[in-house]
Amino acid sequence: MMCVMAAVMEGPLADLSSWRADDCSIAKAMDLIGTRSAVLILREAYYGTRRFDGFAARVGITDAAAAAQLRKLTAAGVLAKQPYQEEGKRTRHEYVLTPMGRDLLPAILALMQWGDAHLQPGPAPLLLVEEATGAPVRVEVRSATGKEVELEELGIRVNEDYLRERRERAAE
Repeated sequence: MMCVMAAVMEGPLADLSSWRADDCSIAKAMDLIGTRSAVLILREAYYGTRRFDGFAARVGITDAAAAAQLRKLTAAGVLAKQPYQEEGKRTRHEYVLTPMGRDLLPAILALMQWGDAHLQPGPAPLLLVEEATGAPVRVEVRSATGKEVELEELGIRVNEDYLRERRERAAE
């Protein structure tokens, strides 16, 4: 039998029927990177792919789909275009991760870790290790004190700074 556990919804969030998840950060993130091709383009960027043809070929999508995703990720600031020119050829662009794109790494690695644990029929195809030592790398939820936080120990509360800014915008 499965035990149902949930995060601890605090204050006005405790009554789930009394509020809506407007302005949800998860929804906004999924709007940007919530497609298979977007996530796999990010995977390839982390692996070192930089050129359009490489993304399309390695992700296994059409040029049109690759162009659309690269355009979307670039417009959002996840990737940046940088010019390059091979000798005797026209200037082209390659795509590099921005700090915003690098900040997505834990989310992408968490998906990989979850897929390894729950979707692979045997051992994980790839291992995540610290390059210098070979020590295994895992994505975990930890507090600022360093304690690993389980779902039922996770408190979710309204951010007063968010509410204050929202009130200020409404007053303008």
